[in-house]
Amino acid sequence: MQRPRSGLIALSIFFALGALIAAVTAIALLASGGPLEPIWRLNPQAHVVFLAIGPWAPVVMAGVATACALSAIGLWIRAPWGHRLALVLLVVNLAGDATNAVVRRDLRTLIGLPIAGALIFYLLSARVRGQFRTTDAAA
Repeated sequence: MQRPRSGLIALSIFFALGALIAAVTAIALLASGGPLEPIWRLNPQAHVVFLAIGPWAPVVMAGVATACALSAIGLWIRAPWGHRLALVLLVVNLAGDATNAVVRRDLRTLIGLPIAGALIFYLLSARVRGQFRTTDAAA
């Protein structure tokens, strides 16, 4: 069976970048007014939402960073838990985008639906799932 290397490598990098972005966000929230403050110009609405969450915002973002980093590692090493974690994160992202489109009437978030859907479809394909099967010896 041919390994779908490039797709899983790309997805690992995608989650690693997500981890980096979430970690920078958590640090920027903790160091308000610091050298990372200009990042909020990229998405001022996000800053307002994070400020409304209060002291839990950096904790949430640190959790997101950790989950993304673990997913990146798990996909990279072809661990079954990494496959499951990536699927969970993508489903949560898809639900969040759909919720934002409906509740906040932010139609820009709809772009995430086909992207997350395609990534979920890819991860659920038999060819990719086969990369995460454990052997009896490893179990």
